[in-house]
Amino acid sequence: MKKLFITIVLVLGSFGGIMAQQDAQYTQYMYNTIAVNPAYAGSRGVLSINGLHRSQWLGLDGAPTTQTINFNTPVSERVGIGLSIVNDKIGNGTNQDTYFDAVFSYTIPTSKTGKLSFGLKAGGHSLNIDFNRLANYREDLNATGLNNIDRKFSPNIGAGIYYHTDKFYAGLSVPNFLKTQHFDDSAGNSSFIAEERLNLYLITGYVFDLNPNLKFKPAALLKGVSGAPLQVDLSANFMLNNKFTLGAAYRWDAALSGLFGFQITDQFMVGLAYDREITELGNSTFNDGSFEVMLRYEFITKYKKVIAPRFF
Repeated sequence: MKKLFITIVLVLGSFGGIMAQQDAQYTQYMYNTIAVNPAYAGSRGVLSINGLHRSQWLGLDGAPTTQTINFNTPVSERVGIGLSIVNDKIGNGTNQDTYFDAVFSYTIPTSKTGKLSFGLKAGGHSLNIDFNRLANYREDLNATGLNNIDRKFSPNIGAGIYYHTDKFYAGLSVPNFLKTQHFDDSAGNSSFIAEERLNLYLITGYVFDLNPNLKFKPAALLKGVSGAPLQVDLSANFMLNNKFTLGAAYRWDAALSGLFGFQITDQFMVGLAYDREITELGNSTFNDGSFEVMLRYEFITKYKKVIAPRFF
């Protein structure tokens, strides 16, 4: 039944036309900002390396998995650069998307603590589709003329703006401006197509000092794309002694999440998140929720401390 379910999702999605393919989603978006906004590059003041793995719908055979790795660093007081790689896979390798992006940011001080950054990214997307990996798929019974896709590359560009102070941040970005059409059927019927559309992201957050040892960090992410419902993520985290973070998140009409973070050293942080869907899918016996693990390492020395607070 698990294999049959994922087969139905993938095959019917292909036959009907995937008209609103969205970017990968993250529960720990507050620690993975550069994946959606290039203006974030260099804002932490040191070389920062971040890796994240997400397993969606644990227990469901062929469910999506996502890995990201990125680094960013300032190269001067106003210029930041970085690199972001995202790998997204569904159907036990039936569909695999890999994104490679180089990012650049330029920052303008607006006040004693405020900074406004403008970012650009350029890169591309590599697509692999192997229909033979679909459960119960038989090529001899396929009448639509589907052909596998091997490393099809599509270039893209993106941009963003990011403002932050010691306590507040907000960013607006479009990671990919170009509409990408991945494949068509062998007969050239344009009604049968997989298409990625422009995604618009708004991210914001604030740090409240409740007492000298406790901070409250609410955050929000809104993602909009034509042809799909607006995605709204709300989170509330408490940080104790600048070391331990514990909180909860809500994805509108989709999931509830728990979050945990530990700043092991000044350089190294680990973050965990678990989602439980509140839709009918969440009540399925073969769905045990979604899980994320995040690792971040920063090259901090006694001669080079973090310029921006480590809170976002």
